[in-house]
Amino acid sequence: MKYFSLNQHSPEVNFAEATLRGQAPDKGLYFPEKVPALPKGFITALPKLAKEEIGVTVMKPYVGDCIPEAELKEIIQETVNFNIPLIHITSNISSLELFHGPTLAFKDVGARFMSRCLGYFNRHAYHKTTILVATSGDTGGAVANGFLGVDGVDVIILYPSGKVSKIQELQLTSLGQNITALEIKGTFDDCQSIVKQAFMDPDLTQRINLTSANSINVARWLPQQLYYFFALQQWKEKEPPVIAVPSGNFGNICAGILAHLSGLPVRYFLAACNANDVVPRFLESGEYVAKPSVATLSNAMDVGNPSNFVRILEMFDQQVDKLKLHIGSSSVDDATTLQTIREVEQLYNYTLDPHGAVAFYALQQYLDQHPGDKGFITETAHPIKFPDTVESATGKKPFFPEQLKDLLLAEKRSILMQPNFSDFKEWLMHR
Repeated sequence: MKYFSLNQHSPEVNFAEATLRGQAPDKGLYFPEKVPALPKGFITALPKLAKEEIGVTVMKPYVGDCIPEAELKEIIQETVNFNIPLIHITSNISSLELFHGPTLAFKDVGARFMSRCLGYFNRHAYHKTTILVATSGDTGGAVANGFLGVDGVDVIILYPSGKVSKIQELQLTSLGQNITALEIKGTFDDCQSIVKQAFMDPDLTQRINLTSANSINVARWLPQQLYYFFALQQWKEKEPPVIAVPSGNFGNICAGILAHLSGLPVRYFLAACNANDVVPRFLESGEYVAKPSVATLSNAMDVGNPSNFVRILEMFDQQVDKLKLHIGSSSVDDATTLQTIREVEQLYNYTLDPHGAVAFYALQQYLDQHPGDKGFITETAHPIKFPDTVESATGKKPFFPEQLKDLLLAEKRSILMQPNFSDFKEWLMHR
């Protein structure tokens, strides 16, 4: 499998090169030269297959010859060695719980897969790889956990000061070793802008082996397809599901659409957004207008210019009408988010986090207009990551997982920095 830049001005590369570079030299995102079709009979056999077998079958065409199959199987086993259950909430809405990994967030799958791929690619390297990652919430913790102690890899995480939850912040600031957290006095968009500028700066790229662990990196983005295969493995209905995905940078839903185009049965996708509504407005008007992000209760989705949407457009040949046959999008405000958490808790005894609540409301609205359809949300983070929001909605504290008790005693270690690329460059060059 070769990967080309969506900006069309860089040479094609293989999976290893795309992973190590993160972003193409022409500033474009890498995209696979083709969407591989699933093997004949694979979907029928899905309920009986082990997760590792599913993972190898799905990922092997994208990895190609860059990782031998035995090593790929080991990487997959370590990536998905936790439960990803599909839980019924109502008669027509289920929840795919993606928060049972080590950092209680859906980013664990992509971060663990990428870290192990980089470990394999760097096994004989003489120079360190420095990973730059901007996070609006859960990416930072998942990347920090996934790459902690990986030989030959340094991780630098940029996050917006005061705009992530306490648990999210501790997960990305308290580990030490090869993990450094930069607390940026700005928004997620400021963090993402600094990271993008770093990849374009010749002084940095000539001196430091830089790559990204955001979903712009194919090794972070592509394994997210596995969620949807694991969900369909558990799907008992005759008709394919409608899937509502909380969407910020659009990596998760983009991977789901890719899985669908390769042959996974899905009736429709809903990109559930908060007040950062650039995509809902685009699907309504046909005009894509990025805007500064605004802070919401579902902070991991506070993205004003989602990077991965260009990949979605590429899948549908830049044709908006064709795209609309497969995906819709809506915006849900904070008041509705709180109301949804409250009502789902009261009516169904199920606790949503703010991101899952946005998806639940969007799916509920869609199913009200399409009676007979059924679907599921991707519940992307454990409610305990947003205890104040959940408690204000439900009147009670969310369940506290045992694995987090030591985290609350950990020491936050971060470097405070202005949202200024020149300051970041100066620090990185002389750290």
